[in-house]
Amino acid sequence: MQKTTTILSILLLLTGLGLAQAQNAVTTTPQPPQVNASSYILMDYHSGHVLASENPHLQVEPASITKMMTAYVVFSEIKAGNLSLDDMITVSEKAWRTGGSKMFIEVDKQVQVEDLIRGMIIQSGNDACVALAEHIAGSEEVFASMMNQHAKKLGMTHSNFLNATGLPAEGHLVTAHDVALLGRALITDFPNLYHYYSEKEFTYNKIKQHNRNTLLYRDPTVDGFKTGHTEAAGYCLATSAMRNGMRIINVIMGTESEKARADETQKLINYGFRFFETHKLYNAGDEQIRAELWKGKEENISLGLASDLFITIPKGSYDQLNANADIPGLLTAPIQQGTQLGVLNITLNGQPFTQKPLVALETAEQAGWWSRSMDGIGLWFKSFGDDE
Repeated sequence: MQKTTTILSILLLLTGLGLAQAQNAVTTTPQPPQVNASSYILMDYHSGHVLASENPHLQVEPASITKMMTAYVVFSEIKAGNLSLDDMITVSEKAWRTGGSKMFIEVDKQVQVEDLIRGMIIQSGNDACVALAEHIAGSEEVFASMMNQHAKKLGMTHSNFLNATGLPAEGHLVTAHDVALLGRALITDFPNLYHYYSEKEFTYNKIKQHNRNTLLYRDPTVDGFKTGHTEAAGYCLATSAMRNGMRIINVIMGTESEKARADETQKLINYGFRFFETHKLYNAGDEQIRAELWKGKEENISLGLASDLFITIPKGSYDQLNANADIPGLLTAPIQQGTQLGVLNITLNGQPFTQKPLVALETAEQAGWWSRSMDGIGLWFKSFGDDE
């Protein structure tokens, strides 16, 4: 048997915001702008909600956007302690000979890892990518398998990587949606390394090159991610921007020019910030419900969320939010901390919007024999009452 328990109103948890936003309400959210691209996705970073998209799961060649996954593997090795920014890497002939964009490293010379990271991100150096891949995995082929392992963990179910550079290879594919997931992970998992994406220029071997992400120069709220271009892939751009605490990720694939990928991205970013807002409703680990517990040492058990809950909604609709919880009518010890015990439902204007698991915030141990027996008798009588 299920019972529904109403919990604290979201409006009470975020006092004062609802009225202010209602006074400046956007009564309707317009359709997103027309975008000349093979696929795109506009996603809120904190909530993961998709604000606009077209063909987001279309598999396409990623070109140098591949280097976002290369960076993810490199950053993972640094975080794990297997690699240091100060480590020196000897450049192989293969890395030196790799075609396409370069940071101009030289064969048999040693280069610092941090320089190679900047060369990979800012200068889009294919030579830097191969040098990093070979140092970490022994070969670029093995490194590509590491890329795919990380992609699988991130939920990038429609992507497949065959190299560290993004140079054309049959079967080397991503989707806009997968790249957005990767972008979120880069920011979340490596906050101390993400800053490399906002750097506008890098000089190595007396050669200065500028970041190819035009929006870094045009829009001060844009702080990262990567461009890509090959004849087959077209002009691609993955971008992140933050305004007033709200961060948006946009991935656009297959535009016709450098200008087009920047212009189309700018339209989508402006649309997202203009017509949507993001709120943190609940903190992970905060008690949302104190539920009745049977056969336990304690009479109640705390329920809450395992992770922070963010939502992204149309501007002006905050006061239309509500929350309730569905929990089993009878919770019986023992219960391990982290066990899902119910669901938190969020509605917008009376319609289901999102839901999150409610978990036990503590371990509930069984009571002694006598207390369990008394509770058993109580449950027996309660079952008759519930059937009426």
